[in-house]
Amino acid sequence: MTRRLRFTGTDSKNGACPALHEDLDTGEIVVQGSPLTDPLELGQLQHLGPEDTAVVVPRELLVNHGPKEVTRVPRLIDPEEFGRLFESFEHSAWHLETRRGYASDREDPSYAAFIATGTAAWDMDNAWCTNIRRQTSLGKYVGRVRVVDDPPTTGQLFLLDYAKCNAATGEDVRNLWRAEAMRARLPGEDFWIFDSRLVAVLDFDDDDTLLGIEVITEPTEVLRYCQVRDAAMHHAIPYDEFAAQVAADGQ
Repeated sequence: MTRRLRFTGTDSKNGACPALHEDLDTGEIVVQGSPLTDPLELGQLQHLGPEDTAVVVPRELLVNHGPKEVTRVPRLIDPEEFGRLFESFEHSAWHLETRRGYASDREDPSYAAFIATGTAAWDMDNAWCTNIRRQTSLGKYVGRVRVVDDPPTTGQLFLLDYAKCNAATGEDVRNLWRAEAMRARLPGEDFWIFDSRLVAVLDFDDDDTLLGIEVITEPTEVLRYCQVRDAAMHHAIPYDEFAAQVAADGQ
């Protein structure tokens, strides 16, 4: 069976070797580096079998990106604790949205308004908007990149229109075609990063219903998500420019 590998990190400045990947099913680590080929050096290795390959990587790669525990035990939080993160973060909150739709959106009256009129309705005085306006007024950064299919789903078109509300609260909202996201090797995970030190990974079922929220604070893992954020922000464009592209494609 083909392994499902997740990129963990690299100390290379140009995206090449050396690098580490993790097997998502077994937890095994795949080390990518320069092969050790000198016979005299290979002769010094103990227990190197005929099918084994030795690679050489900098010590910093393992220190910075290697796992720090034998068994990873996820820490799950409830929606109430998750909500408090948006009130207590110190300087930044950022979201990568990768779903083709969200059950919570479809249950919102603004979604029904969008289906009926093509324009999403919103309440700038609801709890979410009030809090985000307060946070951004304090100079804090709130942003998101939404990955969009081509053609966009109804849920994605709704969020593209609803981005006007997000922007009105002070959010930095950007979009990225899924093909571009795949070329940039962005993961399919949906997550928030708070203050570049805490990641909340959102777990959804096939019906786009939120099942659970996992919090990650291990520095190596947080760094990986921050690298994903930087790549997404580099390739994404402001929502209004993206909306213009979508409108032009629909003509």
